[in-house]
Amino acid sequence: MEKIKLEILGLSASQAQSNSFALVLGEEGHRRRRLPVIIGMFEAQAIAIEIEKIVSHRPMTHDLFRSFGQAFEYTVDEIIIAELKEGVFFAKIICSSGKGFKKVEIDARPSDAIAIGLRFNAPIYTYESVLSEAGIDMGEEEVATPSTKEAPATKNIKAAEPTIDEMSLEELQKLLDKALADEDYEKAAQIRDELNKKK
Repeated sequence: MEKIKLEILGLSASQAQSNSFALVLGEEGHRRRRLPVIIGMFEAQAIAIEIEKIVSHRPMTHDLFRSFGQAFEYTVDEIIIAELKEGVFFAKIICSSGKGFKKVEIDARPSDAIAIGLRFNAPIYTYESVLSEAGIDMGEEEVATPSTKEAPATKNIKAAEPTIDEMSLEELQKLLDKALADEDYEKAAQIRDELNKKK
C-alpha cells in the first residue's frame, strides 16, 4: 500500500473532554486533508515538549524509550497510522537495528508512536484507506492552522436541533463546514464519523 506522509499541524485543548487534546495531522505540503486524533493530556505534553525542544530535568517515558533504543543500537525509522477500527486509530512503530539487519514492527497508540517518533526524527505516515475514511478535506485553498506553541482551546459548537445522529447528510455537511471554519477539529471528527455512518 502506498504511504502518505503527514506532518503535525496543531495541538488544541479539548473543552468537550477534560484532559484531552486534538492532535491535528495533515498531508505534507499542500495540507488539503487533515487527520484529527484525540489524545490524552500526558501524550499531548510529551509531544509538545519535544516539538518545543524543552529539556526536562528527568527523562520522561518517551525519552526513556529513546535512550533504551539507542543503548541497544535500535532506531525508529518511521511511524505509520495503519488502521482505523470502530473509531479507534492503530499505529505501528517501525524500528531497525543500527546495522539495518533486522526490522521490527511494534503496535502502539498513535499518540505514543508520534511522541516516540519525534524523538528519533522519524517521519509519520498513513495509508489512503485511513485518510479517506477519517480525514477531513479542507478543499484546495491553504487554511491557517493553530500553532502548537499557542494552541487555542477548541470552540464548542452549540447543540442544534435535531441532534447530530438525527441530522440529514446536508445538515451534517453544513455543521462540518462550520466546525472546520472554527478550527474545531474534535467536533469535526465527530461529525465526520456520523457522516461516514450514514453514507
